[in-house]
Amino acid sequence: MTAAEPEFVYPDVFNDTERDAFLYGTFPDDFLWSTSTAAYQIEGGWDADGKGPSIWDTFTHEPGNIANNATGDVTCDSYHKYMDDVAIMTAMGLKYYRFSISWSRILPDGTTNYINEAGIGYYNNLINAMRDAGIAPMVTLYHWDLPQALQDVGGWTNESVVEHYDRYAELCFQRFGDRVKLWITFNEPWVVTMLGYGTGEFAPGIREDGTSTYVVAHNIIKAHAHAYHTYNDTYRKIQGGQVGITLNSDYFEPYNPNITSHVEAAERAHQFNLGWFAHPIFLDGDYPEVMKYKVAQKSAAQPQFNQSRLPEFTAEEKAYIKQTADFFGLNTYTSSLALPVPEVNVSLRVSYWLDQDVLSFKDPAWPKTAKQWFSIVPWGIRRLLGWIHNEYGVPIYVTENGMATNDTSDLNDDVRVNYFRAYINEVLKAISLDGIDVRGYVAWSLMDNFEWAMGFTERFGLHYVDFTDPDRPRVPKKSANFYAGVVANKGFPEVSSTQAPTDISTTMTSMIPDNGSSAHRIAISMWAVMTSLFVSLCYLVRRGHH
Repeated sequence: MTAAEPEFVYPDVFNDTERDAFLYGTFPDDFLWSTSTAAYQIEGGWDADGKGPSIWDTFTHEPGNIANNATGDVTCDSYHKYMDDVAIMTAMGLKYYRFSISWSRILPDGTTNYINEAGIGYYNNLINAMRDAGIAPMVTLYHWDLPQALQDVGGWTNESVVEHYDRYAELCFQRFGDRVKLWITFNEPWVVTMLGYGTGEFAPGIREDGTSTYVVAHNIIKAHAHAYHTYNDTYRKIQGGQVGITLNSDYFEPYNPNITSHVEAAERAHQFNLGWFAHPIFLDGDYPEVMKYKVAQKSAAQPQFNQSRLPEFTAEEKAYIKQTADFFGLNTYTSSLALPVPEVNVSLRVSYWLDQDVLSFKDPAWPKTAKQWFSIVPWGIRRLLGWIHNEYGVPIYVTENGMATNDTSDLNDDVRVNYFRAYINEVLKAISLDGIDVRGYVAWSLMDNFEWAMGFTERFGLHYVDFTDPDRPRVPKKSANFYAGVVANKGFPEVSSTQAPTDISTTMTSMIPDNGSSAHRIAISMWAVMTSLFVSLCYLVRRGHH
């Protein structure tokens, strides 16, 4: 290959020289590299040491809600094995780690009437172990696991949850804020609203699409604003941190960019997904105009409603909500094509999906993953970053990006390596070529874990976890070594410099056969012991310097 010949990660599908050609170069020196997890997906210890039940504990304990009736009761057992988590982060050379706090672990009934000091202690131990390993925390306050006691009185449909959330957030600022400088108030509120209260696929399993979904989002936005002001007014000046929110979306590409109605449909899709939350928080404290118009129009045609199903913010609330984030956290995995659909008779059909008058779908030519909704479209992340930059003009962190494979113990996950290589390179293009203020990239996920409604049938991890082994060892996949190389090299400096200085997987995985033999289990157990010893040694050495 000559210097003039373009290189493509997916040459059979994405081979546009201007759009898809691989870009060699490096990220800024202060760029944040991280991996991510969520409390319910990795911690286990669902009722340990005074923890109260969350809606996900309740939801998974009801047969039929989760694939194979799996639960997160133990999952990766990070409640007991957090030092192993720190070990694999250290081995990858990471300096940041994004994780979430379980609300009901520190406040069992969701209120500050009783503070569970054992839960506080768990997160203090994790944060301190990370600090001693030179790893800074990026903490998510809410990653979907509402205390069940609050759900019993209406959950996110009950406005009282706003105050409870604010008090919970303040407790976290008080107890952990001296070491946490990056706070995320909510992870993917779109998922909380649409899958939790719309389709019922996720906890708490409520199916009230187009009604409760809008109420839930309304309360989440107000809760976010309260937590932001609490931090801004009291803790920012003494702790020096920042507060943002993480929103999720596909990139929506017009099916035919030369047809105005297609372009408008893609814009509506972005506004109904990202704008729903981002427009109030980053701009003027109110919902996007197109969203207000469409929902009001549909509601007026439905005789059971005498006003829009989309709640209204008061003038005081708008002023309180607007510009209440220091950064935009983006979770994105895939892209969709968007088409306008003719307005249908919605007099009896109430639906968020029908409100937007958009049909979105995947191009069948795009590479597939284990998830039906998930096609690989690298260029979409660059275009979505551009849309956010143009719309809101704020610093951006890519707080989740990764791909799912089917349940397998194969450590040679080349499909994930290619995914990361392509998507991370598109982020580099966004920074280097487009001038977009992207400040970090967070790979999902540090290790295989409980994948919500899919249980353990799908895997996103950079590390393999054997969920049949009581020790729950974490074993690096090929993608872990690849990502460690990207981090070490700060991107893609040249063709010959994209591997980690040391292959973190060679020593242990070279003796792991590709079958389910006893040798496989012994080797993985040895890995668990070695990582525990390694991080303990690092911990003791670093403690000697403090």
